[in-house]
Amino acid sequence: MRGAVIHGPGDVRIEERPEPGIVEAGDAVIRVVATCVCGSDLWSYRGIDQVRRPRPMGHEYVGVVEEVGKQVASVRPGQFVVGSFFASDNTCPVCRAGYQSACQNRVHMGECQAERIRVPMADGTLVATPEQPAAELVPSLLAVSDVMGTGWYAAVAAEVRPGATVAVVGDGAVGLCGVLAARELGAERIIAMSRHEPRQRLAREFGATDVVAERGDEGVARVKELTGGVGADCVLECVGTDESMRQALRSTRPGGNIGFVGLPHKVDIPGKELFASLIALRGGPAPVRRFLPDLITRVFDGRIDPGRVFDMTLPLAEVAEAYRAMDERRAVKVLLQP
Repeated sequence: MRGAVIHGPGDVRIEERPEPGIVEAGDAVIRVVATCVCGSDLWSYRGIDQVRRPRPMGHEYVGVVEEVGKQVASVRPGQFVVGSFFASDNTCPVCRAGYQSACQNRVHMGECQAERIRVPMADGTLVATPEQPAAELVPSLLAVSDVMGTGWYAAVAAEVRPGATVAVVGDGAVGLCGVLAARELGAERIIAMSRHEPRQRLAREFGATDVVAERGDEGVARVKELTGGVGADCVLECVGTDESMRQALRSTRPGGNIGFVGLPHKVDIPGKELFASLIALRGGPAPVRRFLPDLITRVFDGRIDPGRVFDMTLPLAEVAEAYRAMDERRAVKVLLQP
């Protein structure tokens, strides 16, 4: 079986890897129909997160069930399924509270840029689609497995409600999906913060009413100007840097809410500033499994089309070019076809 392996900064290769099989009675083996490169993968690719030894890559996937363990009851061979970047039992107290990404038995799905994968706890992790999807729906279903689910969680964590004013910090795939989520949740005004014209255009098509190209203090000032000097009710932080977090904090009105889903790197939240602002923070790795049934239905009903964040499609064999294209910002997000 072929799969992607990172050896060091800037060095991702397609290699032969062992075929996955059933290990535990709750496992399923999936033939991957589509996978992709995530913005968070670039932290390792750029050497910001250390790569100590060669390891497989990828945590986003959709595919067809090929085999299941004897205890699996909710999916069967032949079904098209969507999973997420953490396998979860969906029965522990944390899962029942809706935070499956912190499941007491969670397993990180980190080998998904491959032809086949093993999914532990298949009953709690995988959601079958109502029917075999048409080819044009596959990109959106793949987006649901992470970036759409993560953007949705950012909006939910920020308590986006009908009539709210929302600002989205970050114009990558998650930020763009956050715009789409805010629209679906009824936001009246959505301010997308982006300096890149193609991403600005897609943000507007996803529901942004305003675009702010400035960053830092200038970006905050522009958001304040657009909101009558008050700030946004809800802010989605979708980057994970200290600059983006400070921009999010200072763009939020007193008593507002921030949903932060960017993987933090050297983020230092100023305690006194947060205390004085009355702002609420909620974030972390998105519990995508909570949202999968609803988001899959929205895709099949044609209500959302998050697959538009994929602006490049390559065969899995060209995974190295996929990483280069995203690293060089020639692509928002690259879909890989095994």
